[in-house]
Amino acid sequence: MTGPLQGVRIIEIAGIGPGPFAAMMLADHGAEVIRVDRPGGVQAGVGSDASKDVLARSRRNIAVDLKSPEGAAVVRDLVATADGLIEGFRPGVMERLGLGPDALLARNPKLVYGRMTGWGQTGPYAASAGHDINYIALSGALHAIGRTGERPPPPLNLIGDFGGGGMMLAFGIVSAILHARRTGEGQVIDCGMTDGAALLTGIIWGLRAQGRWNDERGANLLDGGAHFYDTYETADGGFVSIGPIEPQFYALLREKLGLADDPAFDRHMDPTRWSALQERLTAVFRTKTRAEWCELLEHTDTCFAPVLSFDEAAAHPHNVARGTFIEVDGVKQPAPAPRYSRTETDTPAMTGGTFVSDTVLTELGYDAARIAALQAQGAIT
Repeated sequence: MTGPLQGVRIIEIAGIGPGPFAAMMLADHGAEVIRVDRPGGVQAGVGSDASKDVLARSRRNIAVDLKSPEGAAVVRDLVATADGLIEGFRPGVMERLGLGPDALLARNPKLVYGRMTGWGQTGPYAASAGHDINYIALSGALHAIGRTGERPPPPLNLIGDFGGGGMMLAFGIVSAILHARRTGEGQVIDCGMTDGAALLTGIIWGLRAQGRWNDERGANLLDGGAHFYDTYETADGGFVSIGPIEPQFYALLREKLGLADDPAFDRHMDPTRWSALQERLTAVFRTKTRAEWCELLEHTDTCFAPVLSFDEAAAHPHNVARGTFIEVDGVKQPAPAPRYSRTETDTPAMTGGTFVSDTVLTELGYDAARIAALQAQGAIT
């Protein structure tokens, strides 16, 4: 592996959603990630074809029965060689398996033990099941999404699972590994998606404190309330986005749309005018196709971009020029991000469903007889 995390070893206890996303990020940037799957099951994402699972890329996979004492012992041996561990079970599950923080930190005092849950390890909701939509609902983030008078729509599972969950955990693991290498002290990371989703709304809390945000959905600067920060349908049924918040960018958009001399658009930041101006812009954008608007507005400071489908995004010239999307083994997917000036990252490998249990355990010092015995017991496959 290459990348800035070369030399870091992570043990990932297989789960779904945010845990695998954190492990994918770490692997993308050079960490060696050994993924511990249950025998007969691979579940990094959602679906049945593990070989096409983007969240499972760039790992070495080993199948271990964590419920067997022998399988748990294998994981303890793996963790003894690692910088970090990722697990996403409900509170208490790893402890019951003999793989809780106390047991593993006793074996490896420098270990960073990353715990990924929705509600966090403590609190009244901690023992309850949930998913992204529930976590962002409790954080306040979901309430702020949507149009005035309409119910909040599920915004994919990007805010809780990946932004507030997996990405926060990856950041926490790297931070704690830096601390451990400086002090020799490992620690436990309690990464709750509700906490992370709340943190992502920090700017909104700041605007509220300044009196510049209210709790009415779809009536604020960044939630579709402002006519200049929204999406609009085009003549051919496509959509475009605009966001010229700054006065100079707003003035340029007015010029491009032929509205520079229309006094109705002079009151840029007057919320009482936003709804009427949205209606005006709705009519304007329906006069041209999406391609025609791109020809007029792309590559200008109008803060414009077309709203693209996934296939269109992968083929767009800007994304092609930057290599934003790549294809690996026939699977189109986002490339690792961000980019580095000195430590180039490897092309990801589609490794989901490919197990190298024997190789990993041999490297760990297990001999062939011991590996065969574990296989015969069903502790590994």
